[in-house]
Amino acid sequence: MGRYLVPLFGLAAMLLVGWYGYRAFVQENIPLPLTETAEAAPQDRLPTLPEDWHGKIDYLSLDRRIAALVARPEMAGLAVAIVENGELRFVQTYGVTDKRSGERVTPQTVFRWASVSKGVAGSLAAKLSEEGVLDLDATLNRWQTSLMLPREAMSQITLAQLMSHQTGLTKNAYDRKLEDGESPGLLRTRLGTAPLQCMPGTCHSYQNIAFDTASEILGQAADTIYADAVQMQLFEPLGMDSARFGMIGLTGADSWARPHRGDEVRTLVESYWRLPAAAGVNSNIVDMTRWLRAQLGANENVLSGAALELAHNPLVKTGRVYGGDLARALAEPSYGLGWRSFTYHGRRLIGHSGAVDGYRATIIFDPAARTGVVAMWNSGWGMPFRIPFSALDSYYGSALDSQSAIDWLDLSHLPLPEPPQDSFFDNQTGP
Repeated sequence: MGRYLVPLFGLAAMLLVGWYGYRAFVQENIPLPLTETAEAAPQDRLPTLPEDWHGKIDYLSLDRRIAALVARPEMAGLAVAIVENGELRFVQTYGVTDKRSGERVTPQTVFRWASVSKGVAGSLAAKLSEEGVLDLDATLNRWQTSLMLPREAMSQITLAQLMSHQTGLTKNAYDRKLEDGESPGLLRTRLGTAPLQCMPGTCHSYQNIAFDTASEILGQAADTIYADAVQMQLFEPLGMDSARFGMIGLTGADSWARPHRGDEVRTLVESYWRLPAAAGVNSNIVDMTRWLRAQLGANENVLSGAALELAHNPLVKTGRVYGGDLARALAEPSYGLGWRSFTYHGRRLIGHSGAVDGYRATIIFDPAARTGVVAMWNSGWGMPFRIPFSALDSYYGSALDSQSAIDWLDLSHLPLPEPPQDSFFDNQTGP
């Protein structure tokens, strides 16, 4: 028997050697998937160079005009990205994270979203409602929260009304007290004796502290704390790795934008970060773009079309947004679940802007055209709020009424900036 086993083992060994040799040959001669190569697939590369900028929008002209805007002394740094027809077409950064050090802004630089965060709360609320674990039409007294409202409003106002700023409270009630360091939870209890601007449920009156009650309610519905619910249900599935809550979500990044007022670098204050649903998010421009694409319907597995419609649909009319020509250009201003909407040249736009000391952010998009703009900057100047409308005008092109078209990025009315003296700008080239 043994004399037969030796040849058999030898044959088996030869077969094994042949099999592994075949596998090695195949693996060496079959190219690896694109996702595993050093060179990423084209759609994975950020369109940061002029040769990458393709579409209806005149990106070269827009880039030059934004660079001129950021060269103004009112600015420090800025990051902007554009999605056109559902595809990322333009990502560009300008200026510095800190005027003292001269560190340049990059696509990985983290900024604050400020009140753009409200759309995150609205999107999560719509998602949880679609899943059947949250009733947007339930009155606020159905939940355990720190909020108290005047009169019988807690048994009258729904969660949807809270998230569309229909509490009746005076605009930005108790924000100053929050800035002075008072606790958001304690301030919410004191709103029960706050003055009213209108009867609850009858008008729109913008809030931060009251709105953030949504963080308590959405956390309960998701059976976790609000920030974790957002990370697990939205940010992580969307691949938004830099998106974080709180001050550490900003300052813990390798590159983060310092707040500026002119040349002064402002001191960070934690106040509005303590309102996660109202103003708590930070991220880089890449992840803000992922958020924009999700709002345009690119991630049905995370945010379905029905959930997006629920979040975006107007629930109450509002006063004018912004000021001056921009306010006059935006008709039918309304508010949904943490999202503004208005018509612009007959087109329905969705978005939100944010502002805290030394930071500004904006997201504006045309859902029908699947086209939109996101921008974040580390100064208090409002001029960059016009960037999305300049980009959209270029996208709409000849369809615009030339009689009513406005050059949103015209700087000719501003005094020429003085050239910097002995500063880091002397040795910098390019945006």
